[in-house]
Amino acid sequence: MKKTLPALVALVTSAAALTACGGLGTTTTESSASGSGPVPELGPDQQVSIVFESYNYGMAGAWTDTFNALIADFTKLHPNIKVTAQKPQGNSPNPATDTISSIQSQTVAGTPPDVAQLGFSDLDFTIHQLGAKPLDDLVGTESVQKNFDGAKYPYAPTARTLGDWEGTTYGVPFVFSTPVFYYNATLFEQAGLDPTQPPTTWDQVADAAAAIAAKTGKGGVYLDCLTKTAKDWCFQSLVRSNGGQVISDDRSTLTFADDPAVQVTAMAQDLVRSGATPKLSQQQGYEAFARGDLGMILETSAIQGTFIKGAKDKWDLRATTMPAFAAKTTVPTNSGASLFTFASDPAKQRASWELIKYLTSEQAYTKIAQGIGYLPLRTGLVDDPAGLQDWAQKNPLLAPNLAQLKSMEPWISMPGNNYLQIRDGMMDAVEASVYQDADPKSTLEAAQKQASTLLPAE
Repeated sequence: MKKTLPALVALVTSAAALTACGGLGTTTTESSASGSGPVPELGPDQQVSIVFESYNYGMAGAWTDTFNALIADFTKLHPNIKVTAQKPQGNSPNPATDTISSIQSQTVAGTPPDVAQLGFSDLDFTIHQLGAKPLDDLVGTESVQKNFDGAKYPYAPTARTLGDWEGTTYGVPFVFSTPVFYYNATLFEQAGLDPTQPPTTWDQVADAAAAIAAKTGKGGVYLDCLTKTAKDWCFQSLVRSNGGQVISDDRSTLTFADDPAVQVTAMAQDLVRSGATPKLSQQQGYEAFARGDLGMILETSAIQGTFIKGAKDKWDLRATTMPAFAAKTTVPTNSGASLFTFASDPAKQRASWELIKYLTSEQAYTKIAQGIGYLPLRTGLVDDPAGLQDWAQKNPLLAPNLAQLKSMEPWISMPGNNYLQIRDGMMDAVEASVYQDADPKSTLEAAQKQASTLLPAE
């Protein structure tokens, strides 16, 4: 088990410069619990205040409402712990995009949040540059594993270690989805398609999208995997489902210009060229689907509540698993985030752990699944009459996500301080190819050549 990790000491550079370069220094410091055992339990009357930063607070409606309810419930259970909730600093259309720069800026100011929700694609950087604390050291491996085991239901096996690094748990996987293929059964019928037989391959998707566009005048399909704003979780899933990957297993070589990725990009480009996919931003895409102006969308279940609200009493919303590339096996990856602590004070570290435990409890996942649509990572809840059984039976949209959780593979984070530039450069190339008609092969090759210079030296 590691006892040291890179920490944040070079704090003389401006936040803007830090965001641009992607790093905060590489010196090391002892974790507060290292060599001294778990941090002490809080006394019953010991007052502690902590800050919880979550990108869900940058999203109005079900996201904020659900999280406010969770924090209120936690406060009733732990009246001695005051939680101040906030969204990341920044104004990106997707607030999750602001998480890293927000924590960098606050760290420079000496006030990082105590608990933060950070994406799986940020894992390497979160641990080695932002200085997330190893939970195994802070509270003990036994306590960490006991939380995964749950009061009643354990975590799904494929989710349990997504916040680990080299055998040590730094983050507790919190909320995520696999790529769900939502479709408008009403438009299917209007286009002469059978809504009980949704497409199972991307060739079938192209045919169905063309029929919808031609016969209804609506958009055929939108893949929320193909822009920089969308990040690369879903693009990774498409590429892996086509037999490729975006980086080698040893994380030393970029492979997103190999044939499988080029073929995925060309397939999406053909959907745009044919008129089956309208040219929309990420937000425009899911808003159009919610209005009933799109036949199909590949999307995270985090947007499911928006779709349900938009479809209510207007059109028939359904969902299925991600389509395949011909006879190849699909490889769903996960979106979403883990919960980490950056607290240095032992009392705040213990309070942070109490919050992390509650937010990943059976009680919390019941609210999260019902309120937002994220997967309940304690999957036994869907068979529990006192948990999510009744809700799950009334909400068949959950089924594809649960089915794909069993075969899910991790969303891989890019390595080094320049990981954001690598990821964004890749997705800029994909977006340019799909929506600006650039040549997929040469555009991806140029982006990969440039990104390869940003990989950490061996």
